[in-house]
Amino acid sequence: MHGTRWFSSFRSVLMGLLLALALPHRSTAQAADKALFQPAYIKQMLLKTARWQLANPRHAPTDWTNGAFYSGVFAAYQTTKSPLLLDSLMALGERTHWQPGARYDHADDIAICQTYLNLYRLKKDRRMIQPTLDVVEKFRTTPGPEVAGHGIAWWWCDALFMGPPVLAKVAVIEKQPKYLTLNDTLYQQTYRRLFNHQEHLFSRDASYLLNAQGEGKKESNGQPVFWSRGNGWVMGGLVQILQELPKNHPTRSFYVNLFKEMSARLVQLQQPDGLWRSSLLDPSAYPGGEASGSGFDCYAMAWGLNQGILDKATFRPAVEKAWAGLNRCVSSEGRVGWVQPIGADPRRDFSADSWEVYGTGAFLLAGSEVIKLK
Repeated sequence: MHGTRWFSSFRSVLMGLLLALALPHRSTAQAADKALFQPAYIKQMLLKTARWQLANPRHAPTDWTNGAFYSGVFAAYQTTKSPLLLDSLMALGERTHWQPGARYDHADDIAICQTYLNLYRLKKDRRMIQPTLDVVEKFRTTPGPEVAGHGIAWWWCDALFMGPPVLAKVAVIEKQPKYLTLNDTLYQQTYRRLFNHQEHLFSRDASYLLNAQGEGKKESNGQPVFWSRGNGWVMGGLVQILQELPKNHPTRSFYVNLFKEMSARLVQLQQPDGLWRSSLLDPSAYPGGEASGSGFDCYAMAWGLNQGILDKATFRPAVEKAWAGLNRCVSSEGRVGWVQPIGADPRRDFSADSWEVYGTGAFLLAGSEVIKLK
């Protein structure tokens, strides 16, 4: 009897000690999670990752990859007001002579113009945007090889991040609605060709569309291929279009509804670690999270929350998980890892050491909106 009471007492004391030991770890974890959302921490991470990427360039300045990266750098500058970031942005423009890429009709080659237009709004120097205005007008009036080869100008879903924000910014800056009309026309062509109304996602291009018999490219689990970063490009592009479109613009509701529809589907596909996998409908077949698609999704959903477009109860936890997951992808020196290499489809050949400039751009965009969460 006494032995039973002694053992029961000992067990209670032992359980109390174990609980006491566990509590500091739990509170430490909670404090760490809370710190991820402190403005000072977010600004520190934006500067840390931007500095690392600026010190480790990989592509020609006007390449589409840098179009995405410098879009993030500008957002990080707006958030931090860092002279270093502004100097880097201005140095980019001076180095390129404010020129787009070589192909006037290819959305990838005007993605860098987003940054020129953003900087023009700060500096009001027409020299910064005249080449952009020239190439956009040529694009509007002169059919090019892309349409001849594919039937539409924006034949791959990535283009919906590269091209539309440029047209929308030019339209607003120059007070020229014709560029919003052009954007609507081209966007609808891509939407009609590539948007899947059952899955509420975009196929990367027509080669991923299934035929009437349901035949075509599929994942190992039999699902159709929907690429995470491809849909992330669309989400990021929608944010930048909606930031420019006047509230009373007749097609604004289309973009808002598409944004909400895709957000609702993507939040269902988020994985427990807060990230999205390279292939959205076959997550178990792909390693780890993928930081570039996840970064764009986090950015877009945080923006939707900040604008009151997305439901807080559903999307706030998703954004918080995504931001925590993205921060786990950042190395001690500031490299954003777990970024899928350049490609047109989901891939498995990447790891914590894999980086690309657009992955950093997506991280910077995400942080610039997460910091505004209330």
